[in-house]
Amino acid sequence: MSILNTNALTAISPIDGRYRDKTEVLSAYFSEFALIKYRVMVEIEYFLALYHLPLPQLETLNANDSDIVAKLRYIYENFSINDAELIKNTEKVINHDVKSVEYFVKQKFSELGLENYAEFVHFGLTSQDINNTAIPLSLKHAVVQQYLPVLDGLVEALAALGQGWAHIPMLAFTHGQPATPTLLGKEISVFVERLNNQIAMLKNVPFGAKFGGASGNLNAHKLAFPHVDWVAFSNSFVSEKLGLLRYQHTTQIEHYDFMAALFDNLKRINTILIDLCRDIWTYISMDYFTQELKAGEVGSSAMPHKINPIDFENAEGNFGFANAIFEYFSGKLPISRLQRDLTDSTTLRNIGVPLGHTLIGLQSLSKGLSKIKVNEAKINQDLGNNWAVVAEAIQTILRRENYPKPYEALKDLTRTGSKITQETLSAFIENLHVSAEIKQELLAITPFNYTGA
Repeated sequence: MSILNTNALTAISPIDGRYRDKTEVLSAYFSEFALIKYRVMVEIEYFLALYHLPLPQLETLNANDSDIVAKLRYIYENFSINDAELIKNTEKVINHDVKSVEYFVKQKFSELGLENYAEFVHFGLTSQDINNTAIPLSLKHAVVQQYLPVLDGLVEALAALGQGWAHIPMLAFTHGQPATPTLLGKEISVFVERLNNQIAMLKNVPFGAKFGGASGNLNAHKLAFPHVDWVAFSNSFVSEKLGLLRYQHTTQIEHYDFMAALFDNLKRINTILIDLCRDIWTYISMDYFTQELKAGEVGSSAMPHKINPIDFENAEGNFGFANAIFEYFSGKLPISRLQRDLTDSTTLRNIGVPLGHTLIGLQSLSKGLSKIKVNEAKINQDLGNNWAVVAEAIQTILRRENYPKPYEALKDLTRTGSKITQETLSAFIENLHVSAEIKQELLAITPFNYTGA
């Protein structure tokens, strides 16, 4: 059974099974091992902050060992699976995850000959001072180190496609009907701009943290050392050592308002990407894009000819699933009964799930984009078959020339149910009561050059 337990085929969740190769990097931030390691790190760094305050009871540390800082940081910098298993074994006995971490750190202190200082581990803190710093920190690291680089890579690829296709005219479709021509590259650039706007907003969302004792007032700290400015100490520790923003007024837990804002932002980005997936999927169905063949691949179990746009469908499905969970997080996490209940704890253990599905979606979408090729022949064919779309251009020039009721004239011409061709429009223009120069200007307009700025 030990082999089965580590086999991707036996995983309950696809992000740990079928898609393990796409999400494994997130284990360093959202696994049980990662949570324990981040907790150990916060405990150690908090003790070192007390040591540098300094508290009188810790002033003799330098006399004992000048390398104490390096030795203590070694505990979490080289944290191992065996260390995590020791902590989990303690938790099985005492039934408390954070207290198990505290006991582990104290044991390490004893091994370093620092047992006289062990009671300043977790001094004055409650579990949520550790959880509400460790979890936001792991989330920040995951977003900055894993999510944003992949998203930035996708946006760069889209920008390159937009530039490469900048001069390809294409029929637009509003309400699913042929409309004023556009440029293929510009339509891709729409998504680049939307994503860049959201990324800029995302980078401005703080990663909030709670650090203030049992009910948020630093009661125990103030009682033990009344002359220390514990608010200033806590602000400095959270911002300078952990790189987080400390809430000034909290209950036993943080508000999760900024975390909710982050999840809403991630959801908006995924929504934009779903929109992109559906547009590309539609263009493929219209034969505006073809997909590269890959030797050995099968498109359908029954239809040998098929090359399905599965990468875009896979991406859409994963973004949608992620958004459902992000929506739950944003609505649930900021709500807690009175000074706290435990519903945030089990919820927070799942924050890696929507990020995992988002990462799968990003990789699938990137893969799909790398396989599509523009079918200019089909695009040009549709432009050539839809001369009616230049009616807007003709009536606009006529408006400029103060021609009587130009919109109505073009409406009468184009809304007859008959196909409008180049010849139809040419004949219409030749019969207009305008100068020869204006007629030449109008005759020069085609679906291929009426593409705007």
